[in-house]
Amino acid sequence: MKELAGKQVTLLDEELLRRAGENRSYLLSLHTDSLLLNYRLEAGRPTENYGALPEHMHGGWESPACQVRGHFLGHWLSAAALEYDRTKDRQLLAKAMDIVDELEKCQIDNGGEWVASIPEKYFAWIGIGKNVWAPHYTVHKTFMGLLDVYRYGHYEKALVVAERFADWFDRYSAGFDREGFDNVLDFETGGMLEIWAILLELTGKEKYRTLLGRYYRGRLFDRLLAGEDPLTNMHANTTIPEVIGCAKAYEVTGEEKWRKIVEAYWACAVTQRGCYATGGQTCGEVWTPKKKLSARLGDKNQEHCTVYNMMRLAGFLLSWTKDPAYAGYIEKNLYNGIMAQAYWKGNNSHGQDDGYPDSGLLTYFLPMRAGGRKGWASRTQDFFCCHGTVVQANALLNHYLYYQEEDHLYVCQYFNSAVQLETGGQTVRIEQKEDTLSGSFHLSSTSPARQSISPITSQVADHPDCKMVYLKISTERDVKLALHLRIPEWAAQEAAITINGEPCGFSGKPGDFAVIDRVWQDQDTVGVLLSKCLRAIPLDGDEEKVAFSYGPLVLAGLCSEERTLYGDAGHPEEVLEHTNEREWGSWKETFQTKNQAASIRFIPVKDVGYEPYTLYFPLKRKE
Repeated sequence: MKELAGKQVTLLDEELLRRAGENRSYLLSLHTDSLLLNYRLEAGRPTENYGALPEHMHGGWESPACQVRGHFLGHWLSAAALEYDRTKDRQLLAKAMDIVDELEKCQIDNGGEWVASIPEKYFAWIGIGKNVWAPHYTVHKTFMGLLDVYRYGHYEKALVVAERFADWFDRYSAGFDREGFDNVLDFETGGMLEIWAILLELTGKEKYRTLLGRYYRGRLFDRLLAGEDPLTNMHANTTIPEVIGCAKAYEVTGEEKWRKIVEAYWACAVTQRGCYATGGQTCGEVWTPKKKLSARLGDKNQEHCTVYNMMRLAGFLLSWTKDPAYAGYIEKNLYNGIMAQAYWKGNNSHGQDDGYPDSGLLTYFLPMRAGGRKGWASRTQDFFCCHGTVVQANALLNHYLYYQEEDHLYVCQYFNSAVQLETGGQTVRIEQKEDTLSGSFHLSSTSPARQSISPITSQVADHPDCKMVYLKISTERDVKLALHLRIPEWAAQEAAITINGEPCGFSGKPGDFAVIDRVWQDQDTVGVLLSKCLRAIPLDGDEEKVAFSYGPLVLAGLCSEERTLYGDAGHPEEVLEHTNEREWGSWKETFQTKNQAASIRFIPVKDVGYEPYTLYFPLKRKE
């Protein structure tokens, strides 16, 4: 099945739109001259314009003294192109086109092929075993940015520049025998395989099939295919983009070996290894030993790049298999990774001041140790790898929601949105909207004073502990369409499904798709009621420690040290209860401990800003 995205999917969810808007603003706030500085320096091009704006100089990994300098520009181009694909934002596209124009000039001044922000000799150095920090990783970002501007922005020059650049790598890689190039591939290669697969798909040129073969990393892939574990204690995000390249190579070539590598990697990295309650993994950027996460609770867990790239990998597997488990994995990492690690916004008002800033751009890691704190990056003085995946991830917020195969539509995520698809020879629009069951849209004390009387306010007097979603179908004439509605594994019971307000005889078990195959009329409406409950999720390696979740949200206890809680993991409602469950017209997912020696407040980990928090708590039965 094929993912629906771009202009086919419109975001309507206020929180996702806020994040997408902040992402766009951040992209536009970065000066073109600053983004291009390292490319101009490498090509010997004038940088006088930059000199007039010294306050905008980028630091950290973008400093001219850093060996991966220039990597962020590729991410920027990809994010700008994806945002244009979603919104047709001409301002972003124009800026991206200006950057590509300058990259072409750099390429010409470099001799007609090289268009990187780092010197060619870095590749000569890794060819003789001299240690250099990930030159393939760095140039992959430039390649991908160019290709995305071509694919999504339809700017032909970007493909021309990328193809000339590829000629250099064709000649470079031809100078090694297999063992020699395997040694080169032991230096982080990023997503180079994906680049060659995309270029093969776009051009059909055999040299890219040849490059796929040369960049086949047998020392990793062959061990995976043999059922071995080459990942324990290995750098995680070195390998994930390589396997994403295998996924793209399978889609382009149809060769089964590529798919088998992807499936073996997922089994080794996720199925057999386990993950934190958030869905993420790693400590200090390396894969933990299988089922031994308890030994790795620290301040450098769940690198954002791994979250982003594993979601991408899950997206491939979802489209191949239609297995809702992959959609569940994406959902968990979206809420508790992508949304927990970027564009945080505080909610202080009316003179409240907790002494912290009211926003956070990006946290490289999500600490799992007791009393951990998120470390928020600056806007221009860090630019570590996760800076790049943050801008891409938040340009992709309308992805992963809907998939289509002929006259079958798969609804994989529940956010206010609209999807437009072609089926049965006509255009069908489906709008998804959540009923918050609040009976009020009174959002703050500054809202208009007028408020209509609604019976729902007394009918749902307390927190409803559910998610009520409606999907309205708009079609010019009757259309046959099978709706596959994902029932999340976190649902407390089978989903209650209605059509036009009436029970329809369809049900959906948690962790499965509920399928409604019928002929639809204009304005038909499907209701899906998903019940939510508290869960206690044991920690692999120490099952006496648990994290708490509510629906898809992992909850963080606001405390600065480990606290032992008392209760039954099978009945977390005896340990936590709703607190401050409603403000104005919104139900809140906030809890506090009950029947404990001291009270601890719990909020979704995505809502944690600067305060210390704890995810995993020892949970013991009372004597």
